[in-house]
Amino acid sequence: MGDPKKQRRKSTRPKHPWRSERILEENELCKKYGLKNKFEIWHAKSVLRSLRQHARILLGRPQDDEEIKKETKQLVGKLNRLGIMKSNSIEDVLALSVEDLLERRLQTLVFRRGLANTAKQARQLITHGNIKVGGKKVNVPSYPVSKDEEDKIQSVTEIKPAKEKKVA
Repeated sequence: MGDPKKQRRKSTRPKHPWRSERILEENELCKKYGLKNKFEIWHAKSVLRSLRQHARILLGRPQDDEEIKKETKQLVGKLNRLGIMKSNSIEDVLALSVEDLLERRLQTLVFRRGLANTAKQARQLITHGNIKVGGKKVNVPSYPVSKDEEDKIQSVTEIKPAKEKKVA
């Protein structure tokens, strides 16, 4: 099993560090979702990679086995509960993208709901403990919000909207 105190890597780094198209794509994702660093993108890619791998394994096995049906139902049910997927097909797991996972982060949902003016401000509000999910303070911006919890996101303090600049 291993030592529970031992920290393990949650992602893998890119195989080649200086590919310009990958760097530009990651920069756009960082700006769009207000991410702190590229590690958060790599972590999302790692989670997506493991989900796809699990789906490929399930698709490669005979579908008449009861255990395979159960595992398939569990995987699809988990993704439906999290709001990442809307269909009940295991093939749709292979079509998921990194943006599908990043859209379910607490930071993104706080920004999309208008509780913060920018994605970076949403991150700051969360880390400072100004956001509650279901009555509990959550200070982790990467917290994956399920569909049930999505309506329960609320701000502890009122945030003033950004002042509009006068154009002269």
